[in-house]
Amino acid sequence: MASFVIVVCNKCGGLLAAKVEQKTRTCPYCGFKIALRKAKSVAAANDAGEASRTLKALKKRAAEKRKG
Repeated sequence: MASFVIVVCNKCGGLLAAKVEQKTRTCPYCGFKIALRKAKSVAAANDAGEASRTLKALKKRAAEKRKG
């Protein structure tokens, strides 16, 4: 079972990682308090390192989409 989840902020659309057992997380981009059970989950990871690599890749992909 995954230990981390990558979610999308409901307010600004930012991507962030959180531990599965957490109930809420504050978005580091806009300060919005995210209820993790209600947030859109886009990926899962087994450890912090994998979560970090996945988050970095997803952010890079999102930036490339914005560029066109």
